[in-house]
Amino acid sequence: MSTSETRTITRELKLHAALLGGLVALLWAIEIFDFLMFRGSLDALGIRPRTIPGLLGIALAPWLHGGFAHLMANTVPFVALGWLILLRRTSDLVLVTLLSTLVGGLGVWLIGSSSSVHIGASGVIFGYFGFLLLRGWFERSVLSIALSLGVGFVYGGMLWGVLPTQVGISWEGHLFGFLGGVLAARLLGGRLRAQAAQAPGAGGRLLSTR
Repeated sequence: MSTSETRTITRELKLHAALLGGLVALLWAIEIFDFLMFRGSLDALGIRPRTIPGLLGIALAPWLHGGFAHLMANTVPFVALGWLILLRRTSDLVLVTLLSTLVGGLGVWLIGSSSSVHIGASGVIFGYFGFLLLRGWFERSVLSIALSLGVGFVYGGMLWGVLPTQVGISWEGHLFGFLGGVLAARLLGGRLRAQAAQAPGAGGRLLSTR
């Protein structure tokens, strides 16, 4: 490996660490601020299904958590799955995060219990999981399929989280966040396959992958 390649990889890893580290630091800073200044009352700004104020919660809910244990449980998968998405392009993480937040939040707002308030980054995490799990199917490349299989092997148990099996857990947020990630995989995978089809000498080969 040449010196320039080593520097490029080092620079990319520093960017990944800064981006994910910054997001995690912000999540913890908000939770500490909520604990010290509001005693957890900021949680009321989460998604309140089928209410006009609850629409604001779609943007705010991923930044709010019901205590440090809740945030700690979300931190590790957020970093691990987020970094796997970053390995290809930073813009992928941005798109997956936005779609998971929007689709997940709207789904919760539409079908969640009218007496509930939904908070936490788990919907975004399930979006990351859905994206990584289905990326191989939509892209049809060896590396993306291998990554999808690896994620399925390690994190496959998360699929149970989209079912209403635990009281107090927003399965709606998990389910629709997951679907937001699948949508991102469909959009990005379709674009990459289209680019591959337009590449010189690649047109005929791609059609045989049905």
